[in-house]
Amino acid sequence: MKTPVKVICSFVLVFLVTVFFSSFREQGLEESGSLAAAKPSFPYRKAGLTERQAAAHLLSRFTYGSKEGDVDAMVKTGLEKWFRQQLDGKQEDDSLNLMLSKFEDINLSNTEVENKYPRQPRVLRMAIQDGSINKDSVNKGDQKAYREQIRAYMEKKGFKPEQELLRQFINQKILRAAYTHNQLRELLTDFWFNHFNVSLTKNQCASFVPAYERDIIRPNVTGKFSDLLLATAKSPAMLIYLDNFTSTGQPVALPGEDEQVNKAGKPVKKRVPPKRKQGGLNENYAREVMELHTLGVDGGYTQSDVTQAARVLTGWTLAPMGEDGYGAAMQKIIDNVGEENLKKRGFVKDGDFLFVPNRHDNEEKTVMGKHFAAGGGYEEGLALLNMLAQHPSTAKFIAKKIATRFVNDSPPQSLVDKMAKTFTKTDGNIREVLMTMVSSPEFWSPASLREKTKSPFELAISAVRGLDADINQPYQLFNWINRMGQKMYYYQAPTGFPDRGQYWINTGALLNRMNFGLALAAQRIPGVKINLSALNNHHEPESAEAALLTYSKIIMPERNLTETVKRLKPMLNDPSLSTKVANAAEKTAPQQEQSMMGEQAAPVKPAVKAPVNNNAMLAQVVGVIIGSPEFQRK
Repeated sequence: MKTPVKVICSFVLVFLVTVFFSSFREQGLEESGSLAAAKPSFPYRKAGLTERQAAAHLLSRFTYGSKEGDVDAMVKTGLEKWFRQQLDGKQEDDSLNLMLSKFEDINLSNTEVENKYPRQPRVLRMAIQDGSINKDSVNKGDQKAYREQIRAYMEKKGFKPEQELLRQFINQKILRAAYTHNQLRELLTDFWFNHFNVSLTKNQCASFVPAYERDIIRPNVTGKFSDLLLATAKSPAMLIYLDNFTSTGQPVALPGEDEQVNKAGKPVKKRVPPKRKQGGLNENYAREVMELHTLGVDGGYTQSDVTQAARVLTGWTLAPMGEDGYGAAMQKIIDNVGEENLKKRGFVKDGDFLFVPNRHDNEEKTVMGKHFAAGGGYEEGLALLNMLAQHPSTAKFIAKKIATRFVNDSPPQSLVDKMAKTFTKTDGNIREVLMTMVSSPEFWSPASLREKTKSPFELAISAVRGLDADINQPYQLFNWINRMGQKMYYYQAPTGFPDRGQYWINTGALLNRMNFGLALAAQRIPGVKINLSALNNHHEPESAEAALLTYSKIIMPERNLTETVKRLKPMLNDPSLSTKVANAAEKTAPQQEQSMMGEQAAPVKPAVKAPVNNNAMLAQVVGVIIGSPEFQRK
């Protein structure tokens, strides 16, 4: 008699949930080796940790997961030296760079992206202007034929669909996280991108997101917070995402503005342009820069301060990019008048950023008690952002957010205070704030060990790192990460993804995580290859129980695994475990996922045959370990 699927799904679901939540009640530490006589800079021995346990803790928090031999290598290098090297971010990455070289468009400038990956409305406009498409046929008649006309026109002009750029962008993120030797730099890039979140869901800014991460976020992750804040404020991705590029004020004529010069610098009679519809004041960026980027929701500002700050930041917009892209009309003005003459009249061009004084509200303003005199122009925006970066509320807010990410979902106030003090003392030096955090006893306390829950992205990358996987199709991992609940770069709200475990853990997520672990270990993820036998020097365990203990120690070094092994044993010898988990995961899925290309993602089906290169028993054991509650912790 066949067991009903509903009963099987319920059994698997109850088992996983019970195992996960009960496992959080017990934690322990393996003691190995003797205490060294010398007192280390990092106070881990006061917390009762050995050097190897401390190394494992650093790896869990400042890498995307340890690999076989990483603990030994760190102990040999020295924990403090290893951390300084990670802060420097200058480790050799030749192998990774070779992998990334096939994604050549991730290095394009925004202007080059505009020229190569034009958005569909612009393509259609050009096709109509060139006579390749009759405007009367748009959205009429045979849509398949119309799409073919667009495709042929793009191919003729050398244009590429934007999805191709975004696919390369996502692929490079996965490869960097999995293979870079500068792990902390990638973690911090992810952290600060999430803090200054922009989203691919907003089509107008999507093509600018790759350069935003590459040129704005990554180079500034351990520098001055004020530099990072200013860089994000002036970036095309942020200007469009939070609509500040359209924000305009009501300019008032200032002394000397009744004169106008031509390109040669000679005075000419000023022509009064006809009145045109203004975009008006937009408060989106001003609100979020206070609430999310600097002061925090309880940072001491009012709605009036938001409005005044928005007025300060009017006129901040995009410089012309591309042959017929953003700012094409402004480019004609620049060509006609000349950049030097525009600079004399208060225009500021910095890369892809442009300050336009005749869109700026140049009357006096007051933000949080700071007075901005009339006529401040671009400089008052700099002064505002600098004021926010140096505000005491910002020091506390940023310190707590960093501690929440790297220490505990509810970090001790004593630690936050130390980090905030360093932030203030060093003028927002992120590197020094991180060093203060790691040098504090609170970072090493039992309350901080393995108390963070991995996001789906962290889970997937830590798994492929721990299994020393060979990734040839990184986008396949993106599909799985999406299925587990995190569609990277697509979080729509400016808050970014929440950084607390409760956001990631629910019954459906647990099942999908176990499903992922089983699929990865059984080599059912296309383009991701592993050799489980090689991880154990090609020694075949005598039994499933022996394999569980051996591979748990390899994948999760320096942990007390007694309770974990005990809880996982009942799942080892069930030949239909993959089927049960996959069916249960499908039953709990709220809706079918959508892939980035727009089509529905195909459901993952359990394997019907044992993997060719790995023993089926061993694959199931490793899959159970990856899906276990203990592996979800970092």
